[in-house]
Amino acid sequence: MAVISSPVRARSSGLGLAQVCAAGVLWGTGGLAVTVLHERDGLGAMTVSAWRMLLAAVALIGFAALTRRTGTALDLLRRRPGLTVAVGCGTAAYQGLYFVSVLLVGVSVATVVSLGLAPILAAVWEHVRAGTRPAPRQVVVLLAALAGLVLISATAGHGTGGGDSPYLGLTLAVAAGITYAATTVLGHSLARQTDPITLTTCTTTAGALALAPFLLIAAIGREPVLGTSLPSLALLAYLGLATMALAYGLLYAGLRTTSGSAATIATLLEPVAAALLAATLLHERLPWPAIAGGVLILAAVAALRPSS
Repeated sequence: MAVISSPVRARSSGLGLAQVCAAGVLWGTGGLAVTVLHERDGLGAMTVSAWRMLLAAVALIGFAALTRRTGTALDLLRRRPGLTVAVGCGTAAYQGLYFVSVLLVGVSVATVVSLGLAPILAAVWEHVRAGTRPAPRQVVVLLAALAGLVLISATAGHGTGGGDSPYLGLTLAVAAGITYAATTVLGHSLARQTDPITLTTCTTTAGALALAPFLLIAAIGREPVLGTSLPSLALLAYLGLATMALAYGLLYAGLRTTSGSAATIATLLEPVAAALLAATLLHERLPWPAIAGGVLILAAVAALRPSS
């Protein structure tokens, strides 16, 4: 039996962490695209989410067919149907819960609660399952990441205001964090059983089917269902192909060598990327606490990199 050397294992883990970080950066660009589509075409968050997963599913199914992975995808659905559908529906549910909580309680609280709760729950689950205690270094990394998340979410140009239902919004944000953590942990299990493209194709298709009814609901309610201009269609395509198909492919590829708790910390690069993009393109303010928060998150992610 071949023995994998420590440097090789470290390089593999480092690549996995980089893939998860890239997914977080791509997700960070999605918020601006959703905002533009809402302001330009009046598309609701759930309508955009449905198109995002549907377009990603179509592209992934086509790519799986071209690369002869259709049989592998069907085999995964036969072997692990419940777990595969659960990860896909969990991904769809997280988007819905998070977007609705933003409308009810504001971006800052929704982001801090949902993204901040996920790495804590993932770490607790991993240690309970293994019967271990977190190392002091892991605690410091987690606290630094959470402190950075609070700073950047509370001050990076998007305010703290919410709607008229803060308690419901907070409840939905907590539910979003639980769903995100559970989906990442379950996805970590599946990622070690098949290749990333196959897994992304199956889970995204399941999520697209779960969100498809929202397109019908929007049509029945006479709400905008699809953008009419070429730039709007291009943004929808970007959301589906880049922030869904590519980003989740990178996440599942990274989860093959990265723990679920480390992955949830690495994806905190999402609000960092979103803040930098908003400051660059929308000229939103980026005060020093937000900059400090970004530095803390980057330091926490850097500390996750395994040594050779």
